[in-house]
Amino acid sequence: MLCGMHEHDGPLTRLRRGHEQSVLELLRKQGPLSRAELGIRSGLSRTTLHDIVAALVGSGAVVASTPQVETRKRGRPVEKLSLNPAAGEAVGIDFARRAVHVAAVNFAHEVVGSASESHAPDLSWPERVELAERLLDALATGPPDADADEAGGQGRSRGVHLDPLTAIGVGVVGPIADPGSEHAHAQGIDGLPDLLRKRFGVPVLLDNNTRLAALAEAVWGAAADSSDVLYLRLSHGVGGGLVVGGALHRGRYGLSGELGHITVDPMGRTCECGGTGCLETRAALDAVLCRYRESGGRAEDLGGFLAAVDAAEPTALAVLERVGGDVGAVLAAVCHVVGAGVIVVGGELAEAGRALLDPVERTLRKHLMPMAHHHVDLRRATLGEAGSALGGIALVLHESPLLTQYPQPVSEEHA
Repeated sequence: MLCGMHEHDGPLTRLRRGHEQSVLELLRKQGPLSRAELGIRSGLSRTTLHDIVAALVGSGAVVASTPQVETRKRGRPVEKLSLNPAAGEAVGIDFARRAVHVAAVNFAHEVVGSASESHAPDLSWPERVELAERLLDALATGPPDADADEAGGQGRSRGVHLDPLTAIGVGVVGPIADPGSEHAHAQGIDGLPDLLRKRFGVPVLLDNNTRLAALAEAVWGAAADSSDVLYLRLSHGVGGGLVVGGALHRGRYGLSGELGHITVDPMGRTCECGGTGCLETRAALDAVLCRYRESGGRAEDLGGFLAAVDAAEPTALAVLERVGGDVGAVLAAVCHVVGAGVIVVGGELAEAGRALLDPVERTLRKHLMPMAHHHVDLRRATLGEAGSALGGIALVLHESPLLTQYPQPVSEEHA
């Protein structure tokens, strides 16, 4: 009799529930997968996986679709399984030094919207949060179309629905204490998570925005085919991020990825961190422009400098040759420590393209051990200014336990 009373929660039921959660977690973290890929990653037998998938598809939690391909191949197209995109979106916000970037991705890993807006560097945190809310509202109420975007619009969307929002991943500049959790905080912006929670009514996960850009490039961007990624951002500051085995590495104190504060010239300039001759004093945007003008260059801003690079101006190219040498030497040293397979270089300075990446690669190859040459691939970032906001979303989808109780999609007749 007692056995019958607990039959609904017996060991077989709990085992099946565990299998379902395993499949849902894989789809949440990895995005669309074929049945074969699910079988390999989950370790479930073919029969068990078939039953689990059938139940999840029947309940509406999982949907099956055949991806479109540009060229027709022989054989039947491979069907992909994903979490139901109608179940909700995850939102990411990047509070950069001088701009706010937002993005939204549904549970099927489809990017459904992104937007950005610059602001004065002294804008208050309540005003920045208000700006982020306005950008997200704009995504939800009617995005610019492709023509508008080409005409100078700052966002794109296919219709973001914020009602089922479950969490927000947020990137900020600088070191983070207890990163990736609901208790994360950063010096000088301790009130930010509370501001966001009050404004959106959902949990907020906070991390360094450069680390989040690294995670985004590993999930959606230049390194989506690799699980071990070293990322370097060359912007107003210089920072990095490390993805190991598909997971973001933070270090014990949340200081992982501070590549900009590796010394490249012990007799160099003083860095804002208190050190001397850090990479940031040589490769940050202001440092590059200063070196360019000291060498006789006339450009006053990054746009002018990049135009000089495009015109193959010798002074601009010589500056990038030296910057690339500093960067390549640092990347080689880090590669020897962490064994990264893919290096991704992003940030505004990466817009210089091969004029920067070629000297980086030459120095990288020069300093790498010969046995590592064929195992390290240098690439340019592909996600642009939305990268850190997308990384906030990856933080939610990959590492947060918030989505383990997967919400059922709202049926159209009750919407």
